[in-house]
Amino acid sequence: MATAIGLLAGAPSGAADPVRNAFRATLAAAELKAFDDYISAQIFHDAAMDAYWSHVEKKRDIRRSKKRRNVPLGGDDYVQDQPPVYDGPSLDKSLARRWWQFREQQAEKKPEPPKEREGLPTVADFLASAREHYGFVPDRVPESVFKERYAREALALGLTGDQVVRVYALETSGLGTADMQAGIHPITRKGEPISTAIGYAQLLAANSINELSKHGNEFVARLRALAKRSAPGSARQLALTAKAAALARMTRKARSIPYQWSRHVAFSKTSVGRGIHAINLDGDIGPWLQVMKLKGLKITASKAGYEKLTGAEIELMNLAGPGTGLEMMTRSGRAAPTTNFFSRSAYYRNTIVRGKNSSELLAALDERMVENLKNAGAVEFLKIFSDLKNPQRAGR
Repeated sequence: MATAIGLLAGAPSGAADPVRNAFRATLAAAELKAFDDYISAQIFHDAAMDAYWSHVEKKRDIRRSKKRRNVPLGGDDYVQDQPPVYDGPSLDKSLARRWWQFREQQAEKKPEPPKEREGLPTVADFLASAREHYGFVPDRVPESVFKERYAREALALGLTGDQVVRVYALETSGLGTADMQAGIHPITRKGEPISTAIGYAQLLAANSINELSKHGNEFVARLRALAKRSAPGSARQLALTAKAAALARMTRKARSIPYQWSRHVAFSKTSVGRGIHAINLDGDIGPWLQVMKLKGLKITASKAGYEKLTGAEIELMNLAGPGTGLEMMTRSGRAAPTTNFFSRSAYYRNTIVRGKNSSELLAALDERMVENLKNAGAVEFLKIFSDLKNPQRAGR
């Protein structure tokens, strides 16, 4: 406690916070003690948090090393405690308000130079980049058509309606549209982007590059086959031919980037890279791309011995990353707190993962899915899957 109080008192070393010290000078004796007790508790809590997350990172490094050497993981390889919970004193409302107002006033006196911060790209940016660099304009189709094509592709690749729609329900609250971007409400269109994730499966821009580098040539061939089956000289045939050429350009560019996630992330932040993300909105390519991503998760799980995945388990792999998601499903991983599997910032950014172990997170994901399955988009999606599996019902 003495060390913390020393920091409050304004030591000559410069370690103290000048704004905090200036505020302390305005306080009466009783208020000063309450304020110092509060700040001291905050300092110790912050130190405990830093120590906790440092321990998490050390355990994570040990697990990485063991994985490289194919050494089995056990419970001792994980931090088993949840993050420290602040249990110190709080400021009363009046003092807390004055402390906040004081900091605001000090900030106004010494305004920081404006920081140039590039905002996250929007759907409009993805479309503009696609048009500029590849001559690509997605063919937009009604949501019901997009869902039907998505469902047909999913069933053809061995995914179930339950798996697909549960992921959709979790990722988009069961309301999502083909052009939905994370942070933007799909119905009201209000909000600000919180990531580049778009579509029913909420693929990131780097995901699109990653998937296209693997499957782009197949997609181009499928577009050309569709063009051949279209009426000669029709608008549909001409559009498919042009789309195939544009996608071929995108594929060549994606494949020119080293196949490393970090390189795909870096490329996705360029105008040329983010143009590829617009393919998610296309009525032909979008369903193929997003379903292929989900199919890839299923294949990865199968190779690890998980033949049957629930919607929640697929979503866990989607949320945490394929390898991490699988680790969370092991016996040791299921019992471990979720802090072991997310970065500190991601842990606090994703409210659903906080304060749980992996088993509890899976249960929470499933519960959220069940609730969101009641929403209109999910209801429509489930009906489409049902009609495709039971065509006689669809004709009634």
